[in-house]
Amino acid sequence: MSTQGKAAKSSSGASMSKYDVEVESRLQKLEAEAHNKPTGATEAKVEARLSALEAKKNTSSKGECCAALEAKVENLIAILNKSSSVTEHCPKNAEGVRQINL
Repeated sequence: MSTQGKAAKSSSGASMSKYDVEVESRLQKLEAEAHNKPTGATEAKVEARLSALEAKKNTSSKGECCAALEAKVENLIAILNKSSSVTEHCPKNAEGVRQINL
């Protein structure tokens, strides 16, 4: 009378030894612990932190950045208004002077 072994099968259908089965079960337990699914509370905390960071970025850097850019543009306009080759193509202002007006 012959008995046939009942070896465990992997997802690909290959036979697995007892050692392979044990290693696979340990690996699955470790992966389950390492990749916990976020709870509603955790997700709410992350969303709150993200919203706070986005709000801070939009308010502080935007004001500083805009002011710095405006100063640079004003400086550039002043330099360009000194060049007759640029201002000859501009319309005259109220005083009759051709210059860049924004």
